[in-house]
Amino acid sequence: MKQIRFLMIGGFLGAGKTTAIARLARYYTDQGLRVGLVTNDQAYGLVDTHNLRAQGFNVGEVPGACFCCKFDELVDTAAKLGADQQPDVILAEPVGSCTDLLATVMQPLQHLFGDRYRPGPLAVLCKPEHGRKILGGGTGGFSPQAAYIFLKQLEEAQVIVLNKIDRLSAAEQHEMLQLLDERFPGKKIIGVSGTTGDGFSNLVAALESDALPLELPLEIDYDTYAEGEASLGWLNCAVYFHHGEIAWSLDEVTQLLVVQFSQALLEAKMEPGHIKVLASADDSTAVANWVSSDAPVELSVASKLTVKSANMLVNARAHGAPEKLEQRVRDSIKAVAATRGLDCDITSVQYFRPGRPEPVHRYQTPHG
Repeated sequence: MKQIRFLMIGGFLGAGKTTAIARLARYYTDQGLRVGLVTNDQAYGLVDTHNLRAQGFNVGEVPGACFCCKFDELVDTAAKLGADQQPDVILAEPVGSCTDLLATVMQPLQHLFGDRYRPGPLAVLCKPEHGRKILGGGTGGFSPQAAYIFLKQLEEAQVIVLNKIDRLSAAEQHEMLQLLDERFPGKKIIGVSGTTGDGFSNLVAALESDALPLELPLEIDYDTYAEGEASLGWLNCAVYFHHGEIAWSLDEVTQLLVVQFSQALLEAKMEPGHIKVLASADDSTAVANWVSSDAPVELSVASKLTVKSANMLVNARAHGAPEKLEQRVRDSIKAVAATRGLDCDITSVQYFRPGRPEPVHRYQTPHG
């Protein structure tokens, strides 16, 4: 059995992991390689999974907890990607509030399944919207414990990737790269744009090296880590918008829904990790998202459809109580429906605080 290249692309909520992974997958596919993707979420009904599948990728999903807590399911899901044809490369996207991935995922994978997988270096995307504030000593609107997770993700990274450089001026790029270099001296740091592809050749080159050996695990306080995750409200829900007579723009309503969410959360002083909505109708999709209180709502995937009905999947992660988040989401959905004269049915809702991370494995040395 040949070894499959296993690459994990981490980063905080809203860092642009899905867009970057999709670009990497297209790059490897263009090189004639077979690519499999594995997504991960604390809940069920992940926008990223549906979005990547809509782009034609072979995607497996590990829902219900982070990779470290569902290590065996990660391995099983990765294996199923090769049920028909074994992939050459697997790209894995962990939960955005997860850290300590080298000791709990990458090293166990290399030690226990090294005959099957050849892990590459752990790449972690840095989210500029909150990175400047947190690296500067603030919390970015989150709890200090959640900001702790953000910094620990970057601390353990073997490649730090400043993403979304297309949104930064030359001076802002320089400032962010300097902040990262000062905080994490000696680390490989590169700037890229998952949207435009700027700098991606440098990321591909960095991922070609093998994973570095684990000398010591990340020093991390699991109580603080757990408190950081628990300070976040987590919500996934499904909505059906419809009108028997009048057709409406799928893109406009999708974007309007996220705009309504953003206004509701700003009023409630709930900083977003990310808010994503995927709308589907007639085998086409639209995706809108919002990732920071000082960032605009974006329509990242346009369908250009006019429809009479559509299903929408909502993923909302924000600082604050999940009950408060759920009420704001419900009110926003009803407000959009009323504004556009649509009927809406909320068909499923999950909302909660993530539980304490309990890794299946946590390696202390390169051998366990």
